Amino acid sequence: MNEVLQRRLTARREQSRYRSRRVLESAQGARLRVDGREMLQFCSNDYLGLANHPKLVAAMQGAVAEMGVGGGASHLVCGHSALHHQLEERLAKITGRERALLFSTGYMANLGTVTALLGKGDHILEDRLNHASLLDAGLLSGARFQRFQHNDMADLERRLQKLPVEGNRLIVVDAVFSMDGDMAPLAELAALAQKYDAWLMADDAHGFGVLGESGAGSAEFFGLDQQQLPVLMGTLGKGLGSFGAFVAGSDELIETLIQFARPYIYTTAMPPAVAAATIAGCDLLADESWRRRHLQDLIAYFRQRAESLNLPLMPSPTAIQPLLIGDEQTAMAISAQLEARGILVSAIRPPTVPVGSSRLRITLSASHSQADVDELLTVLSDVLAEVLGAVDC
Repeated sequence: MNEVLQRRLTARREQSRYRSRRVLESAQGARLRVDGREMLQFCSNDYLGLANHPKLVAAMQGAVAEMGVGGGASHLVCGHSALHHQLEERLAKITGRERALLFSTGYMANLGTVTALLGKGDHILEDRLNHASLLDAGLLSGARFQRFQHNDMADLERRLQKLPVEGNRLIVVDAVFSMDGDMAPLAELAALAQKYDAWLMADDAHGFGVLGESGAGSAEFFGLDQQQLPVLMGTLGKGLGSFGAFVAGSDELIETLIQFARPYIYTTAMPPAVAAATIAGCDLLADESWRRRHLQDLIAYFRQRAESLNLPLMPSPTAIQPLLIGDEQTAMAISAQLEARGILVSAIRPPTVPVGSSRLRITLSASHSQADVDELLTVLSDVLAEVLGAVDC
């Protein structure tokens, strides 16, 4: 067994696709202590800088003192605490949906939702660049699974036109694509879903808390209500700085998930203290709305300066700002050189992204300053010149 596994690991290294873990020794923030070194980081999804916010910390500490640490059991046994219930009601209100349901992770939320809604004889159509959890969910659902070209509404419509009358139809997209940073055209998708009698589901992991006037996410950004976007998933460990995920929608949708979503039914509830911290994060969406404005200013500043430096920007209006490198070894070399100079930026390679599209995935946060962005761009410009110059030679 070990010999077989070792061959697979060796092949992964030779392809420049081997992944290694770092050891974080500090709280989340613009600057981290990683493997014993102080680093300026641009790789966290803590978009609003809430993961170490004093109000989240205090809320969690207070809840631990009152409720203890563990959830104890699944939500359907004796694990659904008053704090969980309060958070679900709060998330439903924020997103403008009738109800919301907590899941322990975004992966479980996507897997549970898709497999609860679809089965054999049904149809699921997904964007080719959807998150792995959505793709896995589609494959496991038993429904006929198709992938349409990225954000290509003509391709999607052609596929919808060819579907048989029988069976339910579900269109599934990332609202914000995690490796490209661009957004799905949700209004156009909603129109197609209505035209072809399909349901629409959006994974708003990278939009919830960040986009929209109140931070309600991509649905608010595009002005879509529950009828236009009936299945909305969001995560709590990114924009809200906490942990977990939720699905929001109609009362019938949530009751269906409670009855049929196996990852929900058979999983211990998240610790009540995590729910308490997340409620505090929800408060901050309104109380500290300056964080979203500051983040948007940083995105615009980064893109303006990156363009002036002729950096290989990808078209993204969000906090995810990838630089397209192409070759896997080159992307890894640039990331390593940045790390050597005290800046942490992840190199993203296949199979996470298509072959030939390896990139540096730069993520901005409200915890960053303009000076932090300047430091990144100064060092990045030098490193790119060195590494790409060496490759050209």
